[in-house]
Amino acid sequence: MSDPLITPEATATPEATASGTTLSRSHVDSESLLHRAEAALQEVEDSLQGPKIKKYQLDELIGTDGPPEKVSMDLLRGVTLDLKIELGRTRMHLDEIFQLRKGSVVTLDKLAGDPVDVYVNGRLVARGEVLVLNDNFCVRVAELVGSDAIH
Repeated sequence: MSDPLITPEATATPEATASGTTLSRSHVDSESLLHRAEAALQEVEDSLQGPKIKKYQLDELIGTDGPPEKVSMDLLRGVTLDLKIELGRTRMHLDEIFQLRKGSVVTLDKLAGDPVDVYVNGRLVARGEVLVLNDNFCVRVAELVGSDAIH
Protein backbone atom coordinates (compact mmCIF):
# COMPACT_ATOMS: atom_id res chain seq x y z
CA MET A 1 0.00 0.00 0.00
CA SER A 2 1.42 3.41 -0.94
CA ASP A 3 1.52 6.59 1.14
CA PRO A 4 -1.43 8.82 0.12
CA LEU A 5 0.76 11.94 0.32
CA ILE A 6 3.39 10.56 -2.04
CA THR A 7 1.96 9.71 -5.44
CA PRO A 8 3.83 8.16 -8.35
CA GLU A 9 3.54 11.46 -10.19
CA ALA A 10 5.11 13.32 -7.27
CA THR A 11 8.26 11.22 -7.43
CA ALA A 12 8.89 12.06 -11.07
CA THR A 13 8.35 15.84 -10.88
CA PRO A 14 11.44 17.80 -9.86
CA GLU A 15 11.04 20.96 -7.81
CA ALA A 16 13.48 23.79 -7.17
CA THR A 17 14.38 24.71 -3.64
CA ALA A 18 15.44 28.03 -2.20
CA SER A 19 19.08 27.00 -2.48
CA GLY A 20 18.71 26.37 -6.17
CA THR A 21 19.20 22.61 -6.01
CA THR A 22 16.66 20.38 -7.60
CA LEU A 23 14.77 17.91 -5.40
CA SER A 24 12.06 15.49 -6.30
CA ARG A 25 8.53 16.15 -5.03
CA SER A 26 8.71 13.02 -2.87
CA HIS A 27 11.74 14.43 -1.07
CA VAL A 28 9.89 17.71 -0.40
CA ASP A 29 6.83 15.79 0.79
CA SER A 30 9.04 13.65 3.03
CA GLU A 31 10.62 16.76 4.52
CA SER A 32 7.16 18.23 5.07
CA LEU A 33 5.90 15.05 6.69
CA LEU A 34 8.98 14.84 8.89
CA HIS A 35 8.55 18.48 9.95
CA ARG A 36 4.84 17.92 10.74
CA ALA A 37 5.65 14.74 12.72
CA GLU A 38 8.32 16.53 14.76
CA ALA A 39 5.87 19.36 15.47
CA ALA A 40 3.20 16.86 16.57
CA LEU A 41 5.69 15.08 18.86
CA GLN A 42 6.67 18.43 20.37
CA GLU A 43 2.99 19.22 21.04
CA VAL A 44 2.55 15.86 22.79
CA GLU A 45 5.65 16.44 24.92
CA ASP A 46 4.45 19.95 25.80
CA SER A 47 1.00 18.67 26.76
CA LEU A 48 2.52 15.94 28.94
CA GLN A 49 4.64 18.44 30.80
CA GLY A 50 1.73 20.87 31.04
CA PRO A 51 1.45 22.85 34.24
CA LYS A 52 3.88 21.78 36.90
CA ILE A 53 2.11 19.31 39.18
CA LYS A 54 2.98 19.80 42.82
CA LYS A 55 3.57 16.67 44.81
CA TYR A 56 1.00 16.35 47.61
CA GLN A 57 2.44 17.05 51.03
CA LEU A 58 0.77 15.62 54.14
CA ASP A 59 2.26 18.50 56.10
CA GLU A 60 -0.55 20.64 54.72
CA LEU A 61 -3.05 18.61 56.77
CA ILE A 62 -1.19 18.88 60.05
CA GLY A 63 -2.41 21.73 62.18
CA THR A 64 -0.07 23.92 64.14
CA ASP A 65 -2.17 23.86 67.29
CA GLY A 66 -1.88 20.92 69.64
CA PRO A 67 -4.81 19.17 71.27
CA PRO A 68 -6.97 21.39 73.43
CA GLU A 69 -5.96 21.62 77.08
CA LYS A 70 -9.40 20.64 78.29
CA VAL A 71 -12.02 18.77 76.31
CA SER A 72 -15.57 19.43 77.40
CA MET A 73 -17.69 16.39 78.21
CA ASP A 74 -20.54 18.28 76.54
CA LEU A 75 -19.25 16.82 73.28
CA LEU A 76 -20.43 13.39 74.43
CA ARG A 77 -23.85 14.37 75.77
CA GLY A 78 -26.62 12.56 73.98
CA VAL A 79 -24.37 9.72 72.76
CA THR A 80 -26.15 6.42 73.33
CA LEU A 81 -24.10 3.42 74.46
CA ASP A 82 -25.14 -0.14 75.18
CA LEU A 83 -24.22 -0.97 78.79
CA LYS A 84 -24.48 -4.56 80.04
CA ILE A 85 -23.70 -6.03 83.43
CA GLU A 86 -22.90 -9.72 83.31
CA LEU A 87 -23.58 -11.58 86.57
CA GLY A 88 -22.24 -14.85 85.20
CA ARG A 89 -22.57 -17.48 82.49
CA THR A 90 -23.72 -21.03 82.16
CA ARG A 91 -24.13 -23.73 79.54
CA MET A 92 -27.39 -25.55 79.13
CA HIS A 93 -28.68 -28.18 76.72
CA LEU A 94 -31.74 -27.37 74.69
CA ASP A 95 -33.91 -29.83 76.62
CA GLU A 96 -32.89 -28.10 79.91
CA ILE A 97 -33.96 -24.74 78.49
CA PHE A 98 -37.36 -26.21 77.50
CA GLN A 99 -37.81 -27.42 81.09
CA LEU A 100 -37.42 -23.91 82.57
CA ARG A 101 -40.52 -22.73 84.40
CA LYS A 102 -41.42 -19.87 86.70
CA GLY A 103 -39.31 -20.29 89.82
CA SER A 104 -36.58 -22.39 88.10
CA VAL A 105 -33.05 -21.70 89.31
CA VAL A 106 -30.20 -21.31 86.81
CA THR A 107 -26.76 -21.80 88.35
CA LEU A 108 -24.08 -19.39 87.10
CA ASP A 109 -20.31 -19.85 86.95
CA LYS A 110 -19.67 -17.12 89.56
CA LEU A 111 -20.09 -17.20 93.31
CA ALA A 112 -22.03 -14.67 95.34
CA GLY A 113 -19.71 -11.73 96.00
CA ASP A 114 -17.56 -12.32 92.92
CA PRO A 115 -17.05 -9.22 90.75
CA VAL A 116 -19.41 -8.75 87.82
CA ASP A 117 -18.28 -7.68 84.36
CA VAL A 118 -19.35 -4.32 82.89
CA TYR A 119 -19.52 -4.15 79.10
CA VAL A 120 -19.94 -1.02 76.98
CA ASN A 121 -20.90 -1.72 73.37
CA GLY A 122 -19.77 -5.33 73.80
CA ARG A 123 -16.34 -4.42 75.17
CA LEU A 124 -15.30 -5.28 78.72
CA VAL A 125 -14.46 -1.98 80.41
CA ALA A 126 -14.81 -2.62 84.15
CA ARG A 127 -15.51 -5.03 86.97
CA GLY A 128 -17.58 -4.24 89.98
CA GLU A 129 -19.59 -5.53 92.90
CA VAL A 130 -23.35 -5.85 93.07
CA LEU A 131 -25.05 -3.77 95.76
CA VAL A 132 -28.63 -3.04 96.77
CA LEU A 133 -29.47 0.63 97.17
CA ASN A 134 -33.06 1.74 97.97
CA ASP A 135 -34.37 -1.69 96.91
CA ASN A 136 -32.59 -1.39 93.53
CA PHE A 137 -29.64 -3.43 92.34
CA CYS A 138 -26.59 -1.37 91.41
CA VAL A 139 -22.93 -1.99 90.62
CA ARG A 140 -20.02 -0.22 92.29
CA VAL A 141 -17.06 -0.10 89.89
CA ALA A 142 -14.06 -1.67 91.56
CA GLU A 143 -11.64 -1.97 88.63
CA LEU A 144 -11.30 -0.44 85.19
CA VAL A 145 -10.13 -2.99 82.64
CA GLY A 146 -7.50 -1.54 80.31
CA SER A 147 -7.72 1.73 82.23
CA ASP A 148 -4.67 3.10 80.43
CA ALA A 149 -6.78 3.24 77.26
CA ILE A 150 -9.72 4.92 79.03
CA HIS A 151 -9.39 8.69 79.50
